[in-house]
Amino acid sequence: MGIINVTPDSFSDQGRYAASEKAIEHAIKLIADGADLLDIGGESSRPGSAYVSLDEELNRVIPVIEALKSAAIPISVDTTKPEVMQAAVQAGVSMINDINALRTEGALKIIAESGVMVCLMHMQGVPKTMQDNPLYADVVSEVREFLQQRIQIAQDWGISNDQLVIDPGFGFGKTLQHNLELFRSLDQFTTLNIPVMVGVSRKSMLGTITGNDVNHRTYASIAAAVLAAEKGAKILRVHDVKATKEAILVFNALNR
Repeated sequence: MGIINVTPDSFSDQGRYAASEKAIEHAIKLIADGADLLDIGGESSRPGSAYVSLDEELNRVIPVIEALKSAAIPISVDTTKPEVMQAAVQAGVSMINDINALRTEGALKIIAESGVMVCLMHMQGVPKTMQDNPLYADVVSEVREFLQQRIQIAQDWGISNDQLVIDPGFGFGKTLQHNLELFRSLDQFTTLNIPVMVGVSRKSMLGTITGNDVNHRTYASIAAAVLAAEKGAKILRVHDVKATKEAILVFNALNR
């Protein structure tokens, strides 16, 4: 999954794709680099990020989705707002990537009625304050239980397992130690029998481990992606598509 941040305050892209034209150009490049799907976001969810109005988010993502709906690969929209979900579905997306796991009123209904796929992610708190003091008694069991509950609620709404993806939410209300524990225990999430998505590309956990700033975390991101695949992740949400794709091709060839 190639990442397209149509935002001025992305932690990784520093706003270089905030303009629709630049975002579309980047999307075309990611497709050429081997992306299997694209994730378009109009509101940053980095720690400390500010709220974006509905109109502003729509103005950011819908033109990009409409420009790419004839692309050869599926399009996902990264949003928590049901109104954006509905507009994106009408514009042609195949997937909703919701860091709030369909907890906003009206979100479940849109997925149930549209039949599109959805990624349910775990997050403790909200982006603006989620890293202030994240606490867990047992991060792996708590995150797994949350995702299991959200899967059940989705099923109760008539959403099929074939529509679902889950994401432990690395960096979303978690310390480095929490992230490491979750990563080492990814196999416990694959037992939920729903495809697991992992998004650790360029994140601060890799910066803490390597000492590198966000512009120098490509190698660490690739290493994490390969290890996530080895542990059963089915979707890798990344910035560096070509490098990651080649690493996974080698990994798959050597592991048959």
